[in-house]
Amino acid sequence: MLSNVTLSVNKSSYVDVYGQDAGETYVIFNTSSSVNISNLHSFKVKVHIVHSYSLVIVNMVIGWVYFVAWSVSFYPQVYVNWSRKSVIGLNFDFVCYNLLGFIAYGVFNVGMFWIPKIKAEYTAKHPNEDEDPVEVNDVFFTLHAILLTIITGVQILIYDRGNQVVSLLCKILISVSCLFVFIALMVTIFTDKITWLDYLYYFSYVKIGVTLIKYIPQAYMNFRRKSTVGWSIGNVLLDFTGGSLSILQMIILSYNNDSWDAIFGDLTKFGLGLISVLFDILFIIQHYLLYPQSKHQDYECIQDYEEEHANGKPAAPT
Repeated sequence: MLSNVTLSVNKSSYVDVYGQDAGETYVIFNTSSSVNISNLHSFKVKVHIVHSYSLVIVNMVIGWVYFVAWSVSFYPQVYVNWSRKSVIGLNFDFVCYNLLGFIAYGVFNVGMFWIPKIKAEYTAKHPNEDEDPVEVNDVFFTLHAILLTIITGVQILIYDRGNQVVSLLCKILISVSCLFVFIALMVTIFTDKITWLDYLYYFSYVKIGVTLIKYIPQAYMNFRRKSTVGWSIGNVLLDFTGGSLSILQMIILSYNNDSWDAIFGDLTKFGLGLISVLFDILFIIQHYLLYPQSKHQDYECIQDYEEEHANGKPAAPT
């Protein structure tokens, strides 16, 4: 419901705002005075009504819990590699896709958070948005993820890896992605067909594409080896916790605001989160039900399996 309220310029005034339903609106100010009040036309107050303030607190707690879960999820795999002095069982394609995805996501987050020109373009394109699309914790998470993925990559170089290599398909897809962003960069620099904001969004598209495929090589490798040895279940459980809580937060936020835009307005984000959770469930089933391993299983037999499979020989049962 739209309505106008007249305020006196000669005395202090206030307006009581009562919410009838959950949602949000803006209080916009204007003046009929001959006195020039600069920037009054751009001054507005956002009024936000929710079903329950308790759910706001719950959502904040959920947000921090899944942020911590996702941040910590990189360490179990690093520890497993270090404790075994081996990366046999960890799919190298997964690590390469992960590194590409997080670098792309990092470029997007850093650009949206720190570069004034891009921030100005975003504000001009979304004048009604009063919140930054990227927050400091997003930047920290991405930079932290890149660092831990690089550490995992270094472990691949220095620890026993048997006959495992990065697949040709992975090399092609990563090369195509890098070529895509390079060509787009040249177009952005030398023409006006692509804005810097649009160019930054291309990195988010790369991240989306990576997320769609990055789990497939590891899942197939586990299936082929009939084992999850070398693939950290701790990483999976923490990722599952973070992904599940992220989806739960979106659902609670949509209900509390009486607006399902958080889900249906951003099906890509919701869909990618759901895909990650489904793959985590698959990994959990592989680890605990399909290919349960003895706590003290000899890792050398897994290496023998890899060597025999690479040579086209049948693998001995483990």
